[in-house]
Amino acid sequence: MGKIEESCVNALRILSADQVEKAQSGHPGMPLGSAPAVYELWAKHMRHNPKNPEWVNRDRFVLSAGHGSALLYSLLHLFGYGLTIDDLKNFRQDGSLTPGHPEYGHTMGVEATTGPLGAGMAMAVGMAIAEAHLGAIFNKPQFPIVDHYTYVLGGDGCLMEGISSEAFSLAGTLGLSKLIVLYDSNSITIEGSTNLAFTEDVCKRMEAFGFQTITIEDGTNLDQISQALIAAKAEKDKPSFIKINTEIGYGCPPKQGTPSVHGAPLGAENIKILRQTLGWADFEAFKIPAAVYQHYQDITQIKVKEEEAWAEMFQSYKKLYPEAAKQWEVYHQKGNAKSLLHDEQFWACENKPDATRNISGRCINYLKDIFPNLIGGSADLGSSNKSVMKDSGDFSAIEYKGRNLHFGVRELAMAGIGNGILLHGGLRAYVATFFVFSDYIKPMARLAAIMQLPLIYILTHDSIGVGEDGATHEPIEQLAMLRAMPNFTVFRPADAAETVAGWYCAMNSEKTPFALVLTRQNLPQYAGSGKKALAGAYIIDQTDQKKLDGILIASGSEVALAVAAKKELAKENIAVNVVSMPSMELFEQQSLEYKESVLPAHIRSRVAIEAGSDFGWGKYVGLDGAVITMHEFGASAPANILFEKYGFMVENVTETMKKVLGK
Repeated sequence: MGKIEESCVNALRILSADQVEKAQSGHPGMPLGSAPAVYELWAKHMRHNPKNPEWVNRDRFVLSAGHGSALLYSLLHLFGYGLTIDDLKNFRQDGSLTPGHPEYGHTMGVEATTGPLGAGMAMAVGMAIAEAHLGAIFNKPQFPIVDHYTYVLGGDGCLMEGISSEAFSLAGTLGLSKLIVLYDSNSITIEGSTNLAFTEDVCKRMEAFGFQTITIEDGTNLDQISQALIAAKAEKDKPSFIKINTEIGYGCPPKQGTPSVHGAPLGAENIKILRQTLGWADFEAFKIPAAVYQHYQDITQIKVKEEEAWAEMFQSYKKLYPEAAKQWEVYHQKGNAKSLLHDEQFWACENKPDATRNISGRCINYLKDIFPNLIGGSADLGSSNKSVMKDSGDFSAIEYKGRNLHFGVRELAMAGIGNGILLHGGLRAYVATFFVFSDYIKPMARLAAIMQLPLIYILTHDSIGVGEDGATHEPIEQLAMLRAMPNFTVFRPADAAETVAGWYCAMNSEKTPFALVLTRQNLPQYAGSGKKALAGAYIIDQTDQKKLDGILIASGSEVALAVAAKKELAKENIAVNVVSMPSMELFEQQSLEYKESVLPAHIRSRVAIEAGSDFGWGKYVGLDGAVITMHEFGASAPANILFEKYGFMVENVTETMKKVLGK
């Protein structure tokens, strides 16, 4: 390692430690140990352009070990991504560009929001899938316009979390050779040595997954790191896993190699010792020598030229392959789904009972021909979720053009991979499973909501209507769980037209994840449904009486129950409206005037009907209303038996409304 390179590596260490020290909060240990690896990667091997951080063919870098964010911010500062010294000084402060964990869309150069360990690993796999698919679609001989690597850095915690094993098992199966995993192996977690709970041979595990494995014995040796990266990029059939033996807290002897350096500031005295040990001449915090800045600027100039060369190639590509170039624009443009609103064929529905999962399947196979960049799949439930795109091929190690993704029984990784596909850019994506297994996808759905990624979730078998499969497969609390999440839309349609409306909203969502919650059982169709459902709630069956007595509110399959109950109540001169509420979130976005027209404030006699938890319905029925919902887990029996067993009967709805009315 030359003197200037040593100074550049140490600058990363110093800036990282200073950020944590000034904030009196953060994680200095991992940055001190991993600084050589990320310097070598960013300086010599990774194609990126700080002058244009969104260059479409840049290599991606994901910091899965998001607690080491100070290291990423130091990189972004020194490479000229726009982070200033003042930004570093505001590490972990309100409103700063340097939050405690990296946040996508908030800090330029951050490719993914990370923090939950292992999540970045799955998102990196998604990015690699997107690169492989787009490359297969658009690359031509002598014109590799999609040709970049995805690098992801994580530690012991990332590899303990099950999501990484799920994702890497699939990555190996798919032969994603442009995925390169950097494993910061420092053998320390918060509680102590990894020997307490993590003694497996990780490289053997990764070999079993189908990865090339490489070990760097000395994580401070830039030559060893460089050779490992060269070997990883030379492998054309497998993803690569590079184990880098490091020492947590390197350069600070009192803390080095101990758990205490993981998640706490070094302290003023130890900061001095760090500088002395590293031979850092200036003891002033955040002071970096001009020669270091110049060296990073010199590297940046080379990076700029890499994009310039690609741009020149792309101009020639457009001339030789104009149709492909037009298709490229289609893949990368936004807002092109609004035309569906006036597409009569898209909205056409048959007037016969059908399951909303079936209608969703027809929507997917209509949309696939309009949106060639739509890609997606299921966690081994494609035939049940009706999520397969016909005649669109399977994405596999031997054919990356396929649009049907097979995630295997890996719901958690599936959702993380879906995030990664959208983070990469150029594609729209959906993932699918049974609704009850949204429990598995929830952590990654939460990240999608934080990152404002419009990933579409197809969640079928939505209630006790699952029937004989029993309590383990019958969702009860899942609607409330997803509805409780900020920036997340849940849509549970009552019939075919509402299902189409749900897909319209999903395809037009730009910053919000969207869940379509669908039935296995057939449902009737309603003359009053359709585009009105775009508002989230509407009067699907209105009384013809002048005086309104009450309101029945329902979603999904329970709308049929409300409509039937309305007819029975009318026989007793009780006038009610039936409100279908497929999406609370969309309804809340409407004007006060519209909401008042659907749920007039003076009509306090309200009953909500939904085969799930009552949590959240109080907002709409108030203290004077009532709910017919689930208050326990389900059971194993035919669906019609279960609906009757738990009170989802016309008689119970009518009696409940009469009680609310005091009759």
